[in-house]
Amino acid sequence: MTHPAVRDLFHTLSRRQAFQELVAKLLRRETGPFSLAGLTPTAKALYLVLLWQATERPMLVVVDGNHRAETLGELTETFFDLLVSRTEAARPQILPAFEILPGQKLSPHSEITEQRAIGLWRLATGRVPITIAPAASALLRTHGAEYYRRLALELRTGEELPLDTIEAHLASIGYEKREPVEMVGEYSIRGGILDVFPAESARPLRVEFFGDEIESIRRFDVESQRSVVRVSEAQVLPLTEQPRSRQLFHACAGKIDFEGVASPGDPFPGWEFIAPLVEPREQSLAALVGDAVVVLDEPEQIRSAAERLWKRLDQQPEAAALAASNFFRWEEMEPLFAGRPQIAVRDLDLDAGAPHISSRPSMVFHGSMQVAVAEAKNLVEQGYRVAFFAASNGELERLADILREYSVPFQLGLSPNEAASPYLAERAYLAGPVASTYLVKGLVRRGTIFPESSIAFIGSEDLFDPSDLIARPGITKSQLSAFAADLADLKPGDYVVHVTHGVGRFLGIREIVQGEQKGDFMLLEYAGDAKLYVPLTRMDLVEKYRGGQAPPPLDKLGGTTWTARKSRIKAKMRDMADELLKLYAQRRMAEGFSFSRDANWQREFEDAFEFNPTKDQISAAKEIKRDMESPHPMDRLLCGDVGYGKTEVAMRAAFKALGDGKQVALLAPTTVLAFQHYETFRQRFAAFPVRIEMFSRFRSPKELKTALEDLLYGKIDIAIGTHRLLSKDVVFRDLG
Repeated sequence: MTHPAVRDLFHTLSRRQAFQELVAKLLRRETGPFSLAGLTPTAKALYLVLLWQATERPMLVVVDGNHRAETLGELTETFFDLLVSRTEAARPQILPAFEILPGQKLSPHSEITEQRAIGLWRLATGRVPITIAPAASALLRTHGAEYYRRLALELRTGEELPLDTIEAHLASIGYEKREPVEMVGEYSIRGGILDVFPAESARPLRVEFFGDEIESIRRFDVESQRSVVRVSEAQVLPLTEQPRSRQLFHACAGKIDFEGVASPGDPFPGWEFIAPLVEPREQSLAALVGDAVVVLDEPEQIRSAAERLWKRLDQQPEAAALAASNFFRWEEMEPLFAGRPQIAVRDLDLDAGAPHISSRPSMVFHGSMQVAVAEAKNLVEQGYRVAFFAASNGELERLADILREYSVPFQLGLSPNEAASPYLAERAYLAGPVASTYLVKGLVRRGTIFPESSIAFIGSEDLFDPSDLIARPGITKSQLSAFAADLADLKPGDYVVHVTHGVGRFLGIREIVQGEQKGDFMLLEYAGDAKLYVPLTRMDLVEKYRGGQAPPPLDKLGGTTWTARKSRIKAKMRDMADELLKLYAQRRMAEGFSFSRDANWQREFEDAFEFNPTKDQISAAKEIKRDMESPHPMDRLLCGDVGYGKTEVAMRAAFKALGDGKQVALLAPTTVLAFQHYETFRQRFAAFPVRIEMFSRFRSPKELKTALEDLLYGKIDIAIGTHRLLSKDVVFRDLG
């Protein structure tokens, strides 16, 4: 639970007069417009959560762009987790804008499509407290609430629902048929059993039918494919906000006279923006949120962002119909917000009479904890309460040690569903029960000072400068594409593969200016001197060509050769999968040697390890020994970075084999590595009656001859070497 003193720290800020007056007006169902000024981004997020907690009315927060939405969303989620103790309460969400525009003949990224589909469904069902939307997202036209409510698939035991109907619905909301089901968005059907992995679900579902009746619903484990828990009902959320069908794709292709469409009944790049011409969208985001409170974060910046968006849209006159069918203008959107409570929040308001809550950014310390602690002590002496924020338990423990070193007492604050580690609990206890300094677990990068309330928040990036070497949360797959690693190695003339258009030639990076916006694009050349500009934000669509030495033929934009080639490759992959299945079936049927269970010597050998084994080492060794004890041949790959303890796991497996009188061979790629393993094994096995020999060019011919004879007669237990071990003259007496 969040410490009561920490919770009181946040609620102290809700006692400001300007905030109390705003809450009273909203509870009286007044519509405003209202305003609140003087808030930094961190303060805005906190007061949004406090406002929702005081009124319990859903909120739609409109910001100028995706970056502001991500920053505000991250902070809002943090404060929501700390302040809202109800575990069943839905959490805040971001409704992102598309990263591309109509007319660019590209489809939005699948992650954005999925996030929007689930977000719109939540809005339609009233299951979200706070929704944050960039201006470009708020301006998108929508269908009515009932349209999005029907997208989710409800499954309950005892209900009758034809399996064919379920399959058609799953395909329409973006799910793909795969066997076996391993990832979100996949489903499979085997007789009367449906496996499906719903969005935002920790485990996939297994639904068993008796005729058309749902007999049982279970969640199952992906790795073992075994059912783990029975449930009475389940929900499959959509992955796309526009239900798919061959009829829709054909109609969309007809709207552009089938230009660049290989197969009219199949999806093609950009169909999502053409769909509103087929099924017009007459509603807006305002209609979905109902009587929600509308919060405009820096209204002037929102208006400017909307104007920039339409300036870019107007630069594509050939796509004017697409733009009008997909987006409202801001002047059209403002009247749609009328009749709902509106709050304009600003960092700075020139109107001296506007309601105001004073806040300012926290001091930045650039890693100097001595200065940070001195500043915290100075604030406490002035009557402030100071909260340090850390994103993880490890960072909290680090800060706890630092504050204890400087003799600063503190109280600990965690989210309601998390308990303190013994390490943190001990240090919080030693620090004392009463303190004006708090350690709070939460992702607050930049802090803020509230002078009127005598409260100071110090963020994690106020204390330590962010490092580019550390992965930050929230990065999407589109930013971590496989192509990014190859971008620096690409040079004009290299061949690349576009997931939709096939093999092309990379001509370089070009900067394109569209109104006030400019961006970098990859320029690709296709057959017939056709050119394709791919924004660097969509690098996930392109990767370097890795075929043979001969230059590949270029595909034709909009042609069918690439689609046909992919179909042939898929067929070959199915054949390969069949061969692998047969191979593994044969291995499964084959009889191997079943090693004995661990004896005292095995435990003694493992206890003699001079270091504490890691959790992964223990797990890997346990699984390998379990495989060795089974009657089937082991087929396992052990992966790990350099220095992560793979050799120790191998030595434990080797010792187990020796316990049943078997010999062990260790193959190394180089002579030097073989020698290193030889020395390591000798030291590790020194206390046990085990003979270890090395087979490599470091041994003289005479030594090798003697060793080969001893190996044949079983006098050598472990043979370590390079490919020399694969020679015909190397014969083992009983290799395990």
